[in-house]
Amino acid sequence: MAEVAEHLDVPEDVDTDDCMTSYSYIYSPDLLKDKVAFITGGGSGIGFRTAEVLMRHGCDTAIGSRNTERLSVASKKLMAATGRLCLPVVMDVRQPETIGAAVEETLKKFGRIDILINNAAGNFLCPATSLSFNAFKTVMEIDTIGTFNTSKVVYEKWMKDHGGSIVNISATLGYKGQALQVHAGSAKAANDAMTRHLAVEWGPNKVRVNSLAPGPISGTEGYRRLGGLRAQSSGVFETIPLQRAGNKTEMAHGVLFLASRAASYVTGACLVADGGSWLTSANNLPVLLGIASSQSAKL
Repeated sequence: MAEVAEHLDVPEDVDTDDCMTSYSYIYSPDLLKDKVAFITGGGSGIGFRTAEVLMRHGCDTAIGSRNTERLSVASKKLMAATGRLCLPVVMDVRQPETIGAAVEETLKKFGRIDILINNAAGNFLCPATSLSFNAFKTVMEIDTIGTFNTSKVVYEKWMKDHGGSIVNISATLGYKGQALQVHAGSAKAANDAMTRHLAVEWGPNKVRVNSLAPGPISGTEGYRRLGGLRAQSSGVFETIPLQRAGNKTEMAHGVLFLASRAASYVTGACLVADGGSWLTSANNLPVLLGIASSQSAKL
């Protein structure tokens, strides 16, 4: 696997929610100079690494979630590693009033919001028959309604008059009806449609709206909860064309492209970054049911 990684020039990453000790630039270090990004779910996982990579390219950030302690720790790590500013803002994407307060705090601190990354999400493995009504509703509220809520608030408070770029973190689950994922697959499919609708409506106001659909990404809560470690040890990743899981830096690079002027004529698009996984990976119900047997869907 090390040889494969070296051959493909896979970017550096660390599995934990810590900043990288080194970073190799693909784009110009000042690609996002003087820009400000607002990132939901920015305290961990893909959101954390995205904040780091954007900050390493000259961007200041606001990272938001419900977990005050996690945000505080994350913001300190990010500022120490990048030399940029990171504002932790406590919010719940299901509650528009908290989003409004977080956006106002960000605008007061930085005076602008150029980039919105809708990354907050919730997921687990569960057969549809075992999925509680509340569990399905909760995932839809966080993933889909939360994405709309945050996009609408940021658009109305800043981007409507100043333009900007929105990137929604999606998934490929709904492409083939992934077993045990009716809740998350439905939510992300709705987000892909929302991406296109908002791209059409907000384009005249110079707002680009795109989405990024990751595959199995190491070092994330989703990887741990959705069977990534078991898939890795059992050789399942050999069915993926690129023969491996992705990493958080690779996802951050995809977001960086979509959010930056490198994608200045791209809107309403979904960039699939899954190593080709959805094209070839089996929808293996027996294996998935084994993985899900110890999972709880009570939310």
